[in-house]
Amino acid sequence: MESNLTLEKEVAEVRKRKGVVNHIELNQLDLTIAIPAKNEELNLPKCLAAIGKEFATKVVVLDSGSTDRTKEIAADFGAEVIEFVWNGKFPKKRNWYLRNHNLKTKWVLFLDADEYLTDKFKHELTSTLAVTDKQGFWLNYTVYFLGKELKGGYPLRKLALFQVNSGEYEHIDEENWSKLDMEVHEHPIIKGEVGIIKSKIDHQDFRGTSNFMTKHNEYASWEAARFLKSSKLKPSENWTIKQKIKYRLMNSVFIIPAFFFGSYILYRGFRDGARGFAHAVLRMSYYTQIYCKIQESRTP
Repeated sequence: MESNLTLEKEVAEVRKRKGVVNHIELNQLDLTIAIPAKNEELNLPKCLAAIGKEFATKVVVLDSGSTDRTKEIAADFGAEVIEFVWNGKFPKKRNWYLRNHNLKTKWVLFLDADEYLTDKFKHELTSTLAVTDKQGFWLNYTVYFLGKELKGGYPLRKLALFQVNSGEYEHIDEENWSKLDMEVHEHPIIKGEVGIIKSKIDHQDFRGTSNFMTKHNEYASWEAARFLKSSKLKPSENWTIKQKIKYRLMNSVFIIPAFFFGSYILYRGFRDGARGFAHAVLRMSYYTQIYCKIQESRTP
């Protein structure tokens, strides 16, 4: 054992004298990974472990007053912890970070604590960024429900990777519509061409169904408030197709069966059996909440 360690030290010393950089350093990306978080001690360890120590130039955890071990876990990994206190107005967490911190890397990736980089994704990202002329990338994600990956249902993708100073998330002025201090349904507006990374990031929240329902109740309140505050809401050239369809249907009760049909039939959620049916119903209930909140607010 001692001889092997001695040999490794000698090889390292020779490489150092000759100016040889090891393989890991050559493949470290000019990338900041920013992880917005609050009380994420169940998800964050796996998220950080999947990133690894040498993949990105910098890993930052943007913390919103966690009361669990989130900050300690981040610090133990070696990530920078930045505290964020929201005043209820624009900007929220991601835009605040982009505007108020001088990012030194070429690229920034916003990664949720319940999202885990896969080896395939890391390999494709490394090879793509080495030659790309794109300003940003749509990323694809797996979706786990009741402990297993779903085969069907609406695909999950986000525009979460882009060049620093090439854009920011949608500017939406709000006055405490909800307790959401982070951009959730706002997407980045990028100046330049946007590509796609095909390999998927794993998305799995270990906090359970109760957290899922609580979280989506907050999302529904935000969506209803945005719709109501924008009485003259018109399609924007910056909106995605999904946003255009969603806001066209938001005021109609038909958004409820339409979402279920799309998830369970059109996108073949039935392939997951009972889990697929339950997931489609649960997600359909989200749009039911939005519709009811909109109508309730209009009741004299």
